[in-house]
This record gives sequence, C-alpha cells and structure tokens, in this order.
Amino acid sequence: MKTRQYIALITFITLFVFATNAQNQTSTIEIHITDIQSAEGTIRIGLYNSESNFYKQIFRSVAIKAKKGALKITLNDIPYGEYAISLYHDENNNKKLDSNFFKIPKEPYGTSNNAKGSFGPPKWEDAKFSVSEQIVNQSIEL
Repeated sequence: MKTRQYIALITFITLFVFATNAQNQTSTIEIHITDIQSAEGTIRIGLYNSESNFYKQIFRSVAIKAKKGALKITLNDIPYGEYAISLYHDENNNKKLDSNFFKIPKEPYGTSNNAKGSFGPPKWEDAKFSVSEQIVNQSIEL
C-alpha cells in the first residue's frame, strides 16, 4: 500500500514540475534600434506572432520617445514561438506611418532581421525569428 502511495506521489510531483516548466517558457526580446536620425517624435514598435496577423493585428506594441543615435527596447514575458517586428520613427507624432502618393513611406522604418520589401513591405518569411531562449536579440537599422 505504501509503495502505491509513494509511486502516486512521485508521479504527481513529476507532472507538476513538467506543467510548471511548460508554463514558464517565456522570453525577453531585446530590440536594438540604430541609425535614428533625430530625437523628434516617437519610435512605434509592433510585435507580431503569426504570418496571418503580420501588419494586421499586433501581438504587443510599444511607443517610446525617440533618441538620436540608438535605442534599446526590452519586451518581457514573450511566450516561445515565431515572431516578427515592424517599427517606424513617427517623426511628427501623428500615430501613423506617413507615405507619399505611391504609398512609399516618408518616415524611417525597419523590420526584424533588417528584412527589406520589394514593391511592398517585407514578407513574414524574411522578417520572422524564433523565440526559444531566455533572451533573444534583434538589431534593426532605420
């Protein structure tokens, strides 16, 4: 009888430990933004968690006062998975990426992996990155 109780207790503890570890698989993403040309306006960042949501529905967003040169932004408690980042320097603080008649952005912008678009915004495949470690770094040049 004691053996059964002991085995049940060991099984319960093992399942509890595995369940707790699975829930704690979150990461910190450190975004290093370079080549910021002025301290005017705001840097607006969107983190996307799927291809179907890319440029449509932001998973997490951050807006921070611009600083000439470089900035480091930290996003905490990001579940493991695949993500992409899109950001822009909202120089006039109107909360939108200004573009010209041909829809070409007039304000500096960047994407994870420094992905570049061809006749449109960068694609998910080029911008996505894996979050599977405690700290993940992304460097984005404006």
